[in-house]
Amino acid sequence: MPLETFHPSAALSLGVELELQLVGEHDRDLASAADDLLELAQRREFPGDIKPEMTDSMIEVATGIHTAYAPLHAQLVRMRDALVADATRLNVSLCGGGTHPFQQWNERRIFSAPRFQQLSGLYGYLAKQFTIFGQHVHVGMPDPDSALRVLHALGRYVPHFIALSASSPFSQGSDTQFDSARLNSVFAFPLSGRAPFVLDWSRFERDYFVRMEDTGIVRSMKDFYWDIRPKPEYGTIELRVCDTPLTVDRAAQIAVYLQALCRLILAGEDPEPIEDDYLVYTYNRFQACRFGLEGLIVHPRSHATHLLRDDIRDTLDRLAPHADALDCVDALATLRELVCRGGNDAAQLREVHGRTGTLLAVVDHAVGAFAR
Repeated sequence: MPLETFHPSAALSLGVELELQLVGEHDRDLASAADDLLELAQRREFPGDIKPEMTDSMIEVATGIHTAYAPLHAQLVRMRDALVADATRLNVSLCGGGTHPFQQWNERRIFSAPRFQQLSGLYGYLAKQFTIFGQHVHVGMPDPDSALRVLHALGRYVPHFIALSASSPFSQGSDTQFDSARLNSVFAFPLSGRAPFVLDWSRFERDYFVRMEDTGIVRSMKDFYWDIRPKPEYGTIELRVCDTPLTVDRAAQIAVYLQALCRLILAGEDPEPIEDDYLVYTYNRFQACRFGLEGLIVHPRSHATHLLRDDIRDTLDRLAPHADALDCVDALATLRELVCRGGNDAAQLREVHGRTGTLLAVVDHAVGAFAR
């Protein structure tokens, strides 16, 4: 089938999707409760969108379309409160975090929906290993060429979002030594990584998508697991590198950080993207996954090495007028405090484990953080 027509949307409009863990009240392992929670949530008007995900121990929720931090955050809070209330009735809990600390992937069950069953048949055990949890952020673009330009310009900032959201230090009962171990699972999929460097939508459709479709490998944009991908049916670009944060507050702050960066790029305040920008992309991505805010990244143009924490702080300085225009000054100030004085969610979870010596306490902490 042809690539969907790109439907331009309100520039810089926002939507957020969160994949959430369902855990047992007592053993804190993942619980096969998605069916029951979805049925309960849909008995009344849920304050957002809710749907299943790959395995039956996870769900995905999504906001509507917003233009500013305050209403986006307010909807995320309403969705969280509704989910927590419904989960309590089922004796399960919800939490963020990019991975569950000790669940065993082979015990998971693929959700009984045709697309997930088809993906399980295609990817084998990787489908169950895809019981990982991310935040996706959509930003509206005025036209398809702008979408591609912004998408590639954002490649330089992908490590920022990995480090700010990182919340998956533990997996399969072990400390992975990564701040974001989740992205290692995503990278196993054959159509992951970065989008091809094309800045013209007609060329993207003709010279890339149609040729890929002809191979029989893909049928739609959903088949690409790129770090950032265009979503023509929504008129957005979709950032997909973030772990699900422990709190909806952090999720909303990260979303408006992306919104402000897109505003800066659309305003022409960043250099036009070139393909050589990607020479350092995989290295910088690894540094952010492995070391979080303490990662060392290489600037794609100057080739100077920067501490990721400092690079985010300097970028926040550049975003000050855009934050003011978008009414998200306080949200980005909170991110600045995190960058300058604190640690990300991965550091928080490691601190809990170091203090208690048990991964049960790590899940307890994540459950408590989400409910606040």
